Amino acid sequence: MPGILLNRKLLVFLALLVLVISIFGGILGQKFGGGFLGSPMAHIQLPAESISSSPVGELGFLGKIYITNTMIATWITILFLSVFAFLGSRKASEIPNRIQGFWEIVLELFITTCERVAGKEKGRIFFPLVMTIFLFIVTANWFGILPGFGTIGRVESPEEVFHHRGIDIHSGDHHASDEDLEGVRLQVFDKLSDNVFVLNLGSGQSVTNGKAWMDEHEHGHEEGGKKAGLLVPYFRSANTDINTPLAIAIVATIMIHFWGLSTLGIFGHIGKFINFKHGPIGFFVGILEALSEVARLVSFTFRLFGNIFAGEVLLIAMAFLIPLVGLIPFLGLEVFVGAIQAFIFSMLTLVFATAATSHH
Repeated sequence: MPGILLNRKLLVFLALLVLVISIFGGILGQKFGGGFLGSPMAHIQLPAESISSSPVGELGFLGKIYITNTMIATWITILFLSVFAFLGSRKASEIPNRIQGFWEIVLELFITTCERVAGKEKGRIFFPLVMTIFLFIVTANWFGILPGFGTIGRVESPEEVFHHRGIDIHSGDHHASDEDLEGVRLQVFDKLSDNVFVLNLGSGQSVTNGKAWMDEHEHGHEEGGKKAGLLVPYFRSANTDINTPLAIAIVATIMIHFWGLSTLGIFGHIGKFINFKHGPIGFFVGILEALSEVARLVSFTFRLFGNIFAGEVLLIAMAFLIPLVGLIPFLGLEVFVGAIQAFIFSMLTLVFATAATSHH
């Protein structure tokens, strides 16, 4: 008993020690001579970033094609699920191995849920889409909190940053753009190799602005082995790019209406939105139903995007404020939120599909 209590006291002491080191070593302790664990706060922006400075092709009037970090994360998610599904089904047997057993539990849970909500026949029809949506979203969300996501990538040069901000530094009119240059925040990174940079602990709070960089660059005062710019991660959670939730929402909406048309017929399904049989009230109710379909698409998209993007910002902020231990409770929270958002998206798809195939 005394040994157990001693171990507990030791664990509490070590936990408090790590907490104190984390606070003193982070940005909060920088004012008191600490900050030795600090790193520049990661750049946050809504659009996905291109992993290369030049496009990989063009699509005529649609513009140039870039490969973004969220596209890379999407492909990794698809590849992982494909390999995991293959491993779980290639040697299926009556006595399942661990991977097969895991898949059987998950599939049985969702098949049962689909049948309870939509009925046995419809539930089996809706199941593949509902299951796919859940698996893709939850895997993409959980991949987004792995080490390397948002911290390893290439550094976008100051010239690229200025170009994206609409600032022309080659015009020669520096006085007119000084205010704009000072408003551009740049970070200074340690170089790992020609194309790989890392936002690591202990790299210091090396931050500058566009005006200071221009002055140093013109006078040749840049530090050796350092590079200014903004980190463009090679990996970023797929659902922090609004295009990914929007694409899933569009697919879900199209399938919902397809099932509605195939079940009720063209006039039966369209009659829910264009209704002249029940007078003015029925007509306006149909308009409201049509507007609700658009609102549903927006809700689908922004619910998932908003929660996952906000979670990413929260993790970045906590890693900046309290290194080491600041992330731990919020990583657990993001695991929970990632699963809940995937479940909500898939269940709403199931409920809306069930409603679309019902006469009333």
